[in-house]
Amino acid sequence: MSQNLQILIVDPQNDFCIADDGHGNQGTLVVPGAAADMSRVANLIHRLGDRIDGISVTLDSHQTIGIERPRWWVRVSDGAEVAPFTCLGIHPDGRRIVKVELTAAGAKPTEEEYTTRIPHMLHHGGSTGGGSFGYLKALAARQRYPHIVWTEHCIVGTWGWGIVPELADTLVRWERQYMGRVDYIVKGNNPWTEHFSGVKAEVPDPKDVGTQLNTHLIGVLESADIVALTGEALSHCVANTVTDIANAFTDPSTIRKLVLLTDCTSNVGGFDFLGQAFIADLTKKGMRLETSDSFLA
Repeated sequence: MSQNLQILIVDPQNDFCIADDGHGNQGTLVVPGAAADMSRVANLIHRLGDRIDGISVTLDSHQTIGIERPRWWVRVSDGAEVAPFTCLGIHPDGRRIVKVELTAAGAKPTEEEYTTRIPHMLHHGGSTGGGSFGYLKALAARQRYPHIVWTEHCIVGTWGWGIVPELADTLVRWERQYMGRVDYIVKGNNPWTEHFSGVKAEVPDPKDVGTQLNTHLIGVLESADIVALTGEALSHCVANTVTDIANAFTDPSTIRKLVLLTDCTSNVGGFDFLGQAFIADLTKKGMRLETSDSFLA
């Protein structure tokens, strides 16, 4: 009896992978090395072919306004829009949202204060009911890292939202040749909560099932014999997706089925320490490391 092989591909999208496609399109949040990563994923699917029982692909999906976008926030001192890649958190005094310096040693709050562009959104609405302030408090309670404001990326319907062409073509060919169906998982369109993970939002909204635990995907992966893990970016969406999957398994020993293909994922520039911490944590729990060439060779 053949083993049940599942492949998980996290956010293999143009905005993360292609700096310039030569036709006027440029990725807005390119992860160094991501284009080559996705080419190796495509080659892996070609090589394994009918040995693959299922492929799941997460798609980061946003609109122009959201809590992780610059336009949501303004600096209190001068009303300036927050710069992309700024980290925000709750000041130790518990009353203010401030810029946070994030390093491998931890998060260090500054005195640079921010608020929401629309005043009532600071303390009202959203996934917690406590507005943007309540969201940052809930995020801090999870003890992952401060809130990160990104440049606009993966806006639904745009070129940047699309899957890297080489991989997109490979997925279509795999479906046609083997009568399979890729499971495309859309995540990230709730404006009140970040959604790094393909399994659930950072702070799930009880009124939005799309932010809550994807029990179907968990079940598919838990019933597999082996799961190949790929995608972008290792430091954020891959790390959070795999961590949430591992935490959701009913039997912790199931983590040994997970295999991270280290040449099919890369870190956001400057955040390598997050990827390294994730690998250290999950390998202790049983996740294995391989390359696309050695995997099931």
